[in-house]
Amino acid sequence: MMNDAATLTDPDALYDILEERLEDRPSDQELRNKAEMAAEINALKQDQNAVILGHNYMEPALFHTIPDYTGSSLELSRRAAEAEADTIVFCGVRFMAETAKIVNPDKTVLLPAEEAGCSLAESITAEDVRRLRERYPGLPVVTYVNTYADVKAESDVCCTSSNAAQVVESLDSDTVIFIPDEFLAQNVAQETGKDVLFPQKRERKDVGGDGAPTSGDGAPAEAADADLIGWEGRCVVHEMFQVEDVQQAREEHPDTVVLAHPECSPEVVEEADHSGSTSSMIDYVENTDAESYLLLTECSMGDNIMGANPDKNLLRMCWQRCPHMNQITLEDTYRNLANNQYKIEIEEEVRLGALEAVERMLEIG
Repeated sequence: MMNDAATLTDPDALYDILEERLEDRPSDQELRNKAEMAAEINALKQDQNAVILGHNYMEPALFHTIPDYTGSSLELSRRAAEAEADTIVFCGVRFMAETAKIVNPDKTVLLPAEEAGCSLAESITAEDVRRLRERYPGLPVVTYVNTYADVKAESDVCCTSSNAAQVVESLDSDTVIFIPDEFLAQNVAQETGKDVLFPQKRERKDVGGDGAPTSGDGAPAEAADADLIGWEGRCVVHEMFQVEDVQQAREEHPDTVVLAHPECSPEVVEEADHSGSTSSMIDYVENTDAESYLLLTECSMGDNIMGANPDKNLLRMCWQRCPHMNQITLEDTYRNLANNQYKIEIEEEVRLGALEAVERMLEIG
């Protein structure tokens, strides 16, 4: 954590932090209200022996004041696994809080907003994974961490955007089922020199599905056409970025460095100067010196980087915040911790299956 315990419970000190780090600063009274709320949360956190994990997509007023740790999904998964506190408050979305519960079954894990979901996680079910396994018997299943626990439980190993290619290449299999992010699968395929197939698209062309021709081992013949079997899930934010947007930004700001999240389309990633996880993007900005930077990811992360790096010039290309991340606020976090509400519960059989997939991910790196 960037601040000591005395600072964290001092509204005036937190006000100074927010005044310095919020690019689009609200009114003075609103800023003081947020500082007071953050101080109350930090005091409550100390009293209840709780730890707060904050994803890089959290709103700046929250991101800069209450998390003990901030980072990407992978970093926070590691922090969750190492947590010694009695309670974990996960300022992120449900699948992230579920991951914390998967690796900490005896701890209380709280999610500040009951309905904070994820478009990717909701694009696939455990039954979908079982059907893929039936259709492609014997193939290992790599599941993006942006999925719910029951989907992870049907998988062999999880991955994040930062280690997806590494996880795929670690498997002793010519063909891998990689779910559910369509664009991440295509970007991993490009990075690793593999071909990717989306069965749903084949079915819409009346090529796959029940009755499709099979190979000698019983798998559908189309499996021989690809190294990765993908799924058509997308992030509601990252799918919005288009190549034309990047090109226009370059025309207006020729010396701008463009950074794209791997959940963006392959065409957008190809157009960018750098592609990587949220932590990779932060490291890139902090450790390079460019005229300006354009981040193709969730809006609040750009705000948080600007707050922590006032000497850097970040351009804005943001039409909306993630509607799910946007549900997590300081006020929600206070009520969540004060009332011990919105506990994450996972059936033990599901948790154990998901744990194996998550632990394999953490072992790989």
